[in-house]
Amino acid sequence: MASEGAGAVGPPLGEMDLDEFRRAGHRIVDWIADYRAHPECYPVLSRCRPGEVRAQLPRAAPSEAESIECILNDFERLILPGITHWNHPAFFAYFAITGSGPGILGELLASALNVNAMLWRTSPAATELEECVLDWLREMLGLPADFKGVIADCASTASLLAIAAARDAVAPEIRARGMAGCDGMPKLRLYTSEQAHSSIEKGAMILGIGQENVRKIETDARFRMMPSALVQAIRGDIADGWRPFCVVATVGTTSTTSIDPVAEIAPICRDFGLWLHVDGAYGGMAAIVPEMRHVLDGCQGADSIVINPHKWLFTPLDCSALYVRDPDALQRSFSLVPEYLKSREEDVTNYMDWGPWLGRRFRALKLWMVIRHFGHEGLAARIRRHIELAQDLVQRIDADPDIEALAPAPFSTVCFRFRPSTLKALSGDARRRQACDEYLDRLNEAVLDAVNASGEAFLSHTRIRGRYAVRMAIGNINSDRAEVDRAWRLLRDEASRLDGEMRQEWRSAARIS
Repeated sequence: MASEGAGAVGPPLGEMDLDEFRRAGHRIVDWIADYRAHPECYPVLSRCRPGEVRAQLPRAAPSEAESIECILNDFERLILPGITHWNHPAFFAYFAITGSGPGILGELLASALNVNAMLWRTSPAATELEECVLDWLREMLGLPADFKGVIADCASTASLLAIAAARDAVAPEIRARGMAGCDGMPKLRLYTSEQAHSSIEKGAMILGIGQENVRKIETDARFRMMPSALVQAIRGDIADGWRPFCVVATVGTTSTTSIDPVAEIAPICRDFGLWLHVDGAYGGMAAIVPEMRHVLDGCQGADSIVINPHKWLFTPLDCSALYVRDPDALQRSFSLVPEYLKSREEDVTNYMDWGPWLGRRFRALKLWMVIRHFGHEGLAARIRRHIELAQDLVQRIDADPDIEALAPAPFSTVCFRFRPSTLKALSGDARRRQACDEYLDRLNEAVLDAVNASGEAFLSHTRIRGRYAVRMAIGNINSDRAEVDRAWRLLRDEASRLDGEMRQEWRSAARIS
């Protein structure tokens, strides 16, 4: 306490005043509740121009304290216009990530506790809840009981961990000596589909395997890895002096959501002694629906698999479940325990040994709350509904002479393009076919841009066999038929309008009569 007669004392140097915290907390929870009640009041895709948000922010940090009321006002005034609303029911651009009510509350509690789940002793409940909730999820998915799980931030990290464990299983000296220090070691070869996610190549780059040493295996007409091509590639590489070590199969590829035939790939990996990792980040979650359990056929023969609750289990970012058959393989790659982190407890899990992290968020809490609040049947019903909506959309596309599907839709993502039936007469010789495809690319790109600019829906695109495709991913917990119908009408209206505007100009430019 300052002595009597001392100069003025500034604000206390402790925490935020609890009364102020309580008032702000009530305001924030009320705002979140209103936001969740009416996300459709916002344009799905932010309309900000590059640099617009940054231009409104001060160049330097404030030197004096500011009230939380002022900060929250600026959140609504400055930050919110620059937000693309992933929680919007008409967000169809990418695999959905829904911040559901119980998940948001779980994040709030985890932030308040602010524990680091690195060692068992640093918060026993954080470790043991993670073990428990991952066992629940494993059983819901129908995976074997010998799979043990750990929560990572995202599938890119989880796949990186699996590839590292696979690398070190065939070349354990790399851990100590590095890739450059292992004289005479043959170059390692990693195999994946030509449709696989870019994170697999990134993982190879980070781990020193090299992007050029990722061999992409040909896919069939349904965009699935061809087992015969995989065998041929492995045999050829062995004959040429390579050391194959890992295959990454995918259940639900990013562009087309295709499902690699894991049941056929697993025996190949077993015969050649290769680690099999399955990227089921998106599609794997469908297996909690009993009639969709088949999507994980063959995964019982995998060494590792990743599935993202933050994609299709309505859990806020970030939460990615990596399951491994042999946790010791991860620990052989990543465990490094300095004296100050040694503990005396036996028969406990120290998750810091399962990856490169030391700081680990208490992600299990929100997943636990989501699963408990909705239950297995409730979660399965919501995923089933998304799949039904996508299949209804596929039927509309198949029945429409002006639209064509560009890939199968085994889950809730549909890839298609507008192809006006009146263009079929122009598909004769090679020059006309090329001109026609170029026009269709421009038309579909213009349609997508117009829909996204409307603020009423947000979709993405991809290229499939070189053709521009509109990609509609249904997966937000609040997306239902009304939102799908509205987006579909908007797409059809824009396609009709733009085709009418663009067709004559294209005919003249392409010199097509």
